Amino acid sequence: MNTGIIGIGRYLPEKVVTNEDLEKIMDTSDEWIRTRTGIEERRIADDSVDTSDMAYEAAKQAIEKAGINPEDIDMILVATVTPDQPFPSVSAMLQEKLGAKKAAAMDLSAACAGFMYGMITAKQFIENNAYKHILIVGVEKLSKITNWEDRNTAVLFGDAAGAVVMGPVSEGKGILAFELGADGSGGKYLYQDGPHLFMNGREVFKFAVRQMGESSLNVIEKAGLKKEDVDFLIPHQANIRIMESARQRLELPVEKMSKTVHKYGNTSAASIPISIVEDLEAGRIKDNDVIVMVGFGGGLTWGAIAMRWGC
Repeated sequence: MNTGIIGIGRYLPEKVVTNEDLEKIMDTSDEWIRTRTGIEERRIADDSVDTSDMAYEAAKQAIEKAGINPEDIDMILVATVTPDQPFPSVSAMLQEKLGAKKAAAMDLSAACAGFMYGMITAKQFIENNAYKHILIVGVEKLSKITNWEDRNTAVLFGDAAGAVVMGPVSEGKGILAFELGADGSGGKYLYQDGPHLFMNGREVFKFAVRQMGESSLNVIEKAGLKKEDVDFLIPHQANIRIMESARQRLELPVEKMSKTVHKYGNTSAASIPISIVEDLEAGRIKDNDVIVMVGFGGGLTWGAIAMRWGC
């Protein structure tokens, strides 16, 4: 049995915070942010909107696009490091909001690599015939753990949710190969310290540049493919320089790499699914295309997937 994406959705808060807006509240500049990160603006959720609210909006779209009902969902996996509260889980709250009464529910914590972990966890349940339809949501309200006095991190992050429904797909489609990994010794480089997140940007950058390229090449090889077989790369949208390093390792032209970081910043576990929606709508992803998705995050964690698009 092959497992793939059969429905997808996203939610982006209405409030746009530009680099110029940040210039007014901290010692930074539009040029400084753009040249180092590629980010021009990001979305920030209102105080009245929490993580589960954003997850619900994205999940509704994904279920509708999949052509199924909430009652058809067998499991809900939510990848987040910014839950509404420690418990109940966002996934359990989402199950109730959706009316997905038959669904098991759990949250996954792998930071920006969380969506990759969620997809691969879903794959195991589906291919073992335990479940048929699994909802995976990558969602973060990073604004509530951002230190707005730290210009090195405050300029990077945004709020968003992306969701997919995974299920059985036709032969040759869906996930072809994957890689998941972790290096706990690097946890000191990216973590939440009390109410705020902390990042050693230099060390995380070095790790990400190395791991994004290596993991992408590894899943291509595991799938029995070559670099020239890849039609589109969807990297975690953290920093344009890191993304470019992965693209160059795969020897892909610029137009074959997803780029949403300039509009939404780093949305952690949400970045890959919200990028997929945008690329689908723009016609950059087509049926039968070979897609490589790759992410990295706090932990340190990473994950990559080679997939042939389509149902």
